[in-house]
Amino acid sequence: MLKCHETIPAGSFEPAAAADRVVLDLEDRRRRRLSIAGEGGLAFLLDLAEVPALKEGDGLRLTDGRIVAVAAAPERLAEITARDAAHLVRIAWHLGNRHLPTELKGEKLRIRHDHVIEAMVEGLGGEVAHVTAPFEPEGGAYGHGPVHAHDHGHAPRSSHGGH
Repeated sequence: MLKCHETIPAGSFEPAAAADRVVLDLEDRRRRRLSIAGEGGLAFLLDLAEVPALKEGDGLRLTDGRIVAVAAAPERLAEITARDAAHLVRIAWHLGNRHLPTELKGEKLRIRHDHVIEAMVEGLGGEVAHVTAPFEPEGGAYGHGPVHAHDHGHAPRSSHGGH
């Protein structure tokens, strides 16, 4: 079976020259290992050394040299708006505090559909509309790609010498 061990950033290859195209949701664009079949039937094993942060327009170089284009699949999302920029920032802070992957769209935020979070946003005075669109959330802090809820595992608190 063909394998892919290398990703190629968007703009580094001619999309029209791609051997096939795969349409992947966010979860599959964050997988290191996955059996994939392109729209044209080209089957291969994604087998990367590290977890990728694939985006729309990126490519996957197969072991035989061919490139497969990556497209972001439409997903069910909640699009959030607020009365002004300060209000939107406040809502964004609450989303970030919950480690939710969030896409910044100018005067709108997009998150995955989640009725509990949507109720929280509405409780904060935000408006929620449901859309179906590719989901391209911001990468994590410090240059990390995928963002997942996790235990921080911080070191025990220090007295800092009485400061």
